[in-house]
Amino acid sequence: MEEIVAADITQAALPPAPGADRHASLDFADTTATLPGDQSYDLLAAPDSAMHWLATHALTPPDVRLYEVCAQRMRTLRGHIRALFAARVAGTTPPEQSLRAVNKALTAVPTAPLLAWDGPQGPRRVHAHPTDQAVNHALATLAADSADLITGPDADLLAVCGSAPCDRFLLRTHGRRHWCSTRCGDRARAARAYARRSGTSA
Repeated sequence: MEEIVAADITQAALPPAPGADRHASLDFADTTATLPGDQSYDLLAAPDSAMHWLATHALTPPDVRLYEVCAQRMRTLRGHIRALFAARVAGTTPPEQSLRAVNKALTAVPTAPLLAWDGPQGPRRVHAHPTDQAVNHALATLAADSADLITGPDADLLAVCGSAPCDRFLLRTHGRRHWCSTRCGDRARAARAYARRSGTSA
């Protein structure tokens, strides 16, 4: 499978799937996707793109610098979250290692903002942690969101895009819709129309 090079990733990436605005972990799981024509993309493939994804989702300050080891940790956790989502959709038991990985991320650092109080600003909530732990906090937040998704009221809406070869996740928001994007929906409809024509002509 051909992976799209970094310069083309932004153009190739599909828009956020339904539900991504409610669950950052859903958008995180969808940072990789399989496309038609034996292609794929990965928004976490390089430290710069991974840093951009975290910053645009307000999970780290924009000035945090990521290294490859951090990007690799993000990709690893993403794989485990995708395994949990896939198991929830299929109604099967997920790999034990994926459960352990998400639980480890959950307990690595506190995810709740701390309470700070000072004269000029009064009480406020802050994410007080060293810069070198920013990725730990981001991963803990994503792990917590994924656990909330698969155990909460949206769990039964979780689905995999029904337009092969796309393998992104989404929340079904319109009846039985199983497409993660308009592009995938158009492709699925075109494939069905072709199949009907082929069947008629046959």
